[in-house]
Amino acid sequence: MAITLMHRRSNFQRLPTKTAAFLPPSPPKTSSFFSFSTSFLLLVLLTIWSLSVLLSSSFQICFSSRKLDSYCISSGALSHSLRHLIPPSNLSRTYKPITAANNEISEAVKLVEEKLHLMRKWVSANSNINCSGKGIFVYDLPSKFNKDLIAQCNKLLPWTDLCEFLVKDGIGLPIPRLGPGWYRTHQYSLEPIFHSRVLNHRCRVSDPAQARLFYVPFYAGLDVLRWHFANASISDKDRLSSELVKWLETRPEWTRRSGRDHMFVLGKISWDFRRVGDGPWGSNFLSLPEMQSPFKFLIERQPWELNEIGIPHPTHFHPHSDDDIATWQARVASAARGKLVSFVGAARPESTESIRSVLIKQCTAAAAECRFVDCGGGGCGEPGDVMTTFMESEFCLQPPGDSPTRKSVFDGLVAGCIPVIFNPFTAYYQYPWHLPEDYEKYSVYVEEEEVRTGKVNVMERLRAVEPDKRKEMRRYIIYELMPGLLYGDAGSQFRKFRDAFGIIMDSMTEIASKLE
Repeated sequence: MAITLMHRRSNFQRLPTKTAAFLPPSPPKTSSFFSFSTSFLLLVLLTIWSLSVLLSSSFQICFSSRKLDSYCISSGALSHSLRHLIPPSNLSRTYKPITAANNEISEAVKLVEEKLHLMRKWVSANSNINCSGKGIFVYDLPSKFNKDLIAQCNKLLPWTDLCEFLVKDGIGLPIPRLGPGWYRTHQYSLEPIFHSRVLNHRCRVSDPAQARLFYVPFYAGLDVLRWHFANASISDKDRLSSELVKWLETRPEWTRRSGRDHMFVLGKISWDFRRVGDGPWGSNFLSLPEMQSPFKFLIERQPWELNEIGIPHPTHFHPHSDDDIATWQARVASAARGKLVSFVGAARPESTESIRSVLIKQCTAAAAECRFVDCGGGGCGEPGDVMTTFMESEFCLQPPGDSPTRKSVFDGLVAGCIPVIFNPFTAYYQYPWHLPEDYEKYSVYVEEEEVRTGKVNVMERLRAVEPDKRKEMRRYIIYELMPGLLYGDAGSQFRKFRDAFGIIMDSMTEIASKLE
């Protein structure tokens, strides 16, 4: 990936492409110094860019990747929204000074961590919310903003008919071999899944005057998905988003607080909604001035906005009851794990920054201990096969793909497989409401750059993890983490457990009730 930084008050410069090192969010007992590849240096550079906006400096960041060619973001587009989103510096960390550029990156990462620290404080521990004075209103949008997009399921992608994945309120067709609650859920189906749950929320009200929280069921992810590989104009890509904003501005509920008490759930990554100018990829939805005030929930967040929160990718498991969860927990806990490691994915031979080829080589060289399922060869088409692989493995390798996050992280966790993380933006900097700050409770971190340069053999690193430590981590994953990573089906009812949806809505009703 090539990244350049252009300052409009000076000559064009090319940033050094060496890896920048920084601290991950430190667990209570230990901390480690690690780095990440230039493939994802973009995320931190964008944070630095946001700081430059605060200083009234004018930047343009340009980059290219497998999906994006000569894509540029200028600093002016979001300047008005960044000033009030920067929290005070309330964390103290030590960063290793290497170069001036890395010092700037360290400061940017510190800012990201401060925001995550504040976000974690917003999570409601109360799963028995009293609905009095905390009503939730669900907009009945014109069908073009949601239902009509589902109706185009056979046209959203040129090579795949998504209809079988989007039936049953987005959870897809059942997978009988895995048992009750298992479905062929597509990775981009979160919007209809979440919508169906909010419609059945016990705090839902029909009168907006009784509501403190407003949910906007715009399927923006499906909207942007249909244009990704189509020969479409910029106006086509942005039309529905623009029309939605105009529709909301006619509503007194929106204008009363400029959307601050509104929430959106978007089923794709943040960068798909942040096209600026006439770039070839995505829409401008999240760059619109009107979209700076509402809360946005996405499967992958960008790092600097407080009101943009990462939430779990939808997995294939959508339990209906506490018993469904408990039954699956028992099955996963008793699974025979005959492999030390597995990697389900494909190589990225066209990406010089990707470590996937290195991991595949290390895995196949230790075939007795490691299983490689090649998604590039069609080996990932059956969710049952993938979940079986995860359930038979102690550790699951989770390197970044087209973006830092992976649905596979959550599929693996649901199978009780300990994730091996190589980039902090894959998990640690994404999901403050659903994953703990102490990442050593549920994952193993290996520096991406050390893998790339051959300093670390991942197989050797994982062999060194004591069996008792593995059992402790797996117990935490299965009995503490797993319920909060799931999305129940449309009519699900939980008393013992709280799923991902419950965590989000409990927290948002509390937040909205305190807004003035």
